[in-house]
Amino acid sequence: MMFSWRRLRERATLVLHLDEEPSRLAAGMAAGVFIGVTPFYGLHTLLALAAAYVFRLNKAATITGAWLNLPWFAPFVYGFSLRFGEAVLTGDWSGFSLASVHGLAESAGAYLRAGPRETADNLWQLVWSMLFVASKPLFVGTTIVGFVLAVAAYFITLEAVRDVRRLRARIHPIHGPSGGPPRGTERTP
Repeated sequence: MMFSWRRLRERATLVLHLDEEPSRLAAGMAAGVFIGVTPFYGLHTLLALAAAYVFRLNKAATITGAWLNLPWFAPFVYGFSLRFGEAVLTGDWSGFSLASVHGLAESAGAYLRAGPRETADNLWQLVWSMLFVASKPLFVGTTIVGFVLAVAAYFITLEAVRDVRRLRARIHPIHGPSGGPPRGTERTP
């Protein structure tokens, strides 16, 4: 599947126009955003479907929320979450800066651009480092960042769905001011 701004915008627009209770759409989007920030990269869609099924959320909204962490954002999101998790666990906020997050994201990007032989040589070191050194700070950081982003996504989506519905009601009124059909839609015998 190709990730692009156009497809993401189309999916978000479709979610905003679904005939579902606004709070339920917002909850689905929030759950998806939280899942999209988790370090289980590659399993986000399956986790979003499982969460939507278990919590009876809208599947389209949950998957769309999970897809908001696009591949070109992931190094920055995970770099920030890792540094933030380290700062929370150690209490040392001196190493937490935008420059350190950017440097971590750049090294992750360089790793992704490396050739297969270079990647294979460093794979075991990377796996060891991620599993036993960085996993706890990454988990703590992504949990906190994911929760904050999920709360923001809930309220943004809730208001966006309500705005779309108000606009739709203004453009296509169901009844006119007199309680009857809108003017110009009456049938004449």
